Amino acid sequence: MAEAVANVVRRIHAVMEDGKDSLDLSNCQLTSFPEGVFQLLRGVSDNIHVVSLANNEMKAISSKFFSTFTQLKEVDLQGNFLTKLPDNVAELQHLTAINLANNSFSAFPDKLTEIATLERINLEGNRIAEIPVEKLSDMAALKWLNVRSNPLSSSTQTALQPPHKFDVLSANEP
Repeated sequence: MAEAVANVVRRIHAVMEDGKDSLDLSNCQLTSFPEGVFQLLRGVSDNIHVVSLANNEMKAISSKFFSTFTQLKEVDLQGNFLTKLPDNVAELQHLTAINLANNSFSAFPDKLTEIATLERINLEGNRIAEIPVEKLSDMAALKWLNVRSNPLSSSTQTALQPPHKFDVLSANEP
């Protein structure tokens, strides 16, 4: 565990020293977003546009994460054990892509439909049966939705049939 913490600290210092706009904390064995990271990044969090927390062991993501990284354009949370997102994810005014593949969602995170800039949603490999297709159709920026490997209900599969103004990857495709 100490090695995992040291790895996280090294990655954070690299972001701070190099003025990078992305923070990669993937594959760090994190069970939650480290509270100390909020403190370390206090001065530079507005400059961070991409965060990857992929392939960790997180069961939840705190609302503080989204209220700290307000300028996010992309967030990668794939390969965790997430079942929901905090409501304030809807306040991300610059988010264009969110990867929630291979988590434990059993319901579509409805707050995503309130993000006007969102172009890409990846929910592959979850346990979602119902997709709010009508709300997604109202999303002006949405270009791509991946819901492969989900136990989609027959009514949702029917509703996801083309044409849509966004591309859909769904369970019934090879």
